[in-house]
Amino acid sequence: MKIDRQLGILSVLLQKDSVTAPELAEMFEVSRRTINRDIEDLCKTGIPLVTRQGVHGGISIMEGYKLDRTMLTHSEMQDILAGLRSLDSVNGTNRYGQLMEKLSAGSSDFMVGNQSVLIDLSSWYKDSLAPKIEMIRLAIGQHRELEFTYYAPGKESVRRIEPYYLMFRWSSWYVWGWCKTREDFRLFKLNRMDKVQMLEETFAARNVPMPDLSDERIFPGGIRVKALFTADCKWRLVEEFGTECCQELEDGSLLFQADYTNKENLITWLLTFREKAELLEPKELREELRQSIRRMQAKYEDGGEI
Repeated sequence: MKIDRQLGILSVLLQKDSVTAPELAEMFEVSRRTINRDIEDLCKTGIPLVTRQGVHGGISIMEGYKLDRTMLTHSEMQDILAGLRSLDSVNGTNRYGQLMEKLSAGSSDFMVGNQSVLIDLSSWYKDSLAPKIEMIRLAIGQHRELEFTYYAPGKESVRRIEPYYLMFRWSSWYVWGWCKTREDFRLFKLNRMDKVQMLEETFAARNVPMPDLSDERIFPGGIRVKALFTADCKWRLVEEFGTECCQELEDGSLLFQADYTNKENLITWLLTFREKAELLEPKELREELRQSIRRMQAKYEDGGEI
């Protein structure tokens, strides 16, 4: 974008005494004429740029003009770089790394080594996720509708939306948009979206509210869980719920107490511990879990023939 390029040019000029228009054109992959227009626009904003002709000529900021030549501290640049690299990890490209190289021209120590924060947003679904992210970004930028098959807990359906935001939260990617089926804003998880198509139809931007992603809104609780776990489950309970979620009893077992949101998710979660977990409360869910285990046992007692 034009403003991004002009900020990049200003960053280069703040870090170098002088740079030529051809050098800037090559750096930002545009024509020399475009660079000249950018320089004119920067001058109009009040930044005094000087152009000198000849062998030692080039473009520079007027000597004596008071402007912090660093713009960002070293730690701020490191934080920005960590964020940009995390976006590259989604699709395996170096797009944002290349952008950072342009913005930090002359400061190679920002780019290699000396990195203390590394963020990797890639997932097992990288091959299918990356194309969706690219298509959704393009659709958002061009205000074009998306159509896809969506797999919800109740059933699958074909949805058409006006996409507005790509979001990463709870270790997953989501798109926030106006659902034409529900006639309301909805949050869609990318891993549940299939056969995503960008349509020719465009839309006028709405007044878009930000989604309420507070834990209280998304995970309202409501199921007070009490369960017993064997001692060797402690690491997992701490990882998922924190150190205050369980109490160690005299026999070494762990009394776990927490609020849970969804009954089906709770039962599924408990079953992942197999015989190392016992649900104590709620009583009705304990009975439901017991019946489910009986049905599972019956399936494994019939010989497994098809």
